[in-house]
Amino acid sequence: MNTSELLRKIIMGSIAVLFSASLWAHGGAKGTDTDQCKFELEPDHWIHYTAYQPVAFPAEEFCANLPREKEAIILVFDYQDQKYKNDTVEFEVTKEPEGTRVFFLAGAKHKKGTVELKMPNGVPEAGKYLIHITLVPDQGERKDVHMSFKAGGGPAASKSMVFLYLLIGAAGAYVLYLYNPTVRREVDKIIGKKEKA
Repeated sequence: MNTSELLRKIIMGSIAVLFSASLWAHGGAKGTDTDQCKFELEPDHWIHYTAYQPVAFPAEEFCANLPREKEAIILVFDYQDQKYKNDTVEFEVTKEPEGTRVFFLAGAKHKKGTVELKMPNGVPEAGKYLIHITLVPDQGERKDVHMSFKAGGGPAASKSMVFLYLLIGAAGAYVLYLYNPTVRREVDKIIGKKEKA
């Protein structure tokens, strides 16, 4: 097997691994559910949550750990079924353990089933925060669920993104090798010297 064929197989295998990991990132095999970004508002009625820091990390999705404080945050909630579209729901974010409110969205009916909380200044300091989602029924008892997240001190890029950048770089180098005769000659000289040694 020559070097270009080996490199091609490595790149194709890496792409296969990358896409298979991406496809299962929020779930798994049938009958299992490992999605850490969804929570039960009532029995068998779920809301999915995704956090973004679009200025600093435009291509990243977060859940329980946001890399930076004092950086724009968008929290997106997707109703997993139709049930809540006609219910009044309010959202609040508090700093813990103090319980200090840092964001509040008054109760409203969200007919689209998606709610975006835009926090242009993010959260004021690094630490733990709690998202409160409250069902405000016309009659009856309010139902409140919580989900926590940490802000600040997070990684500059996730491991999957570093892997993706490396994969793209390797693919670019391979394409350059295939289509640029000068680069191919130089690489072949280097490989040839190593094989003789």
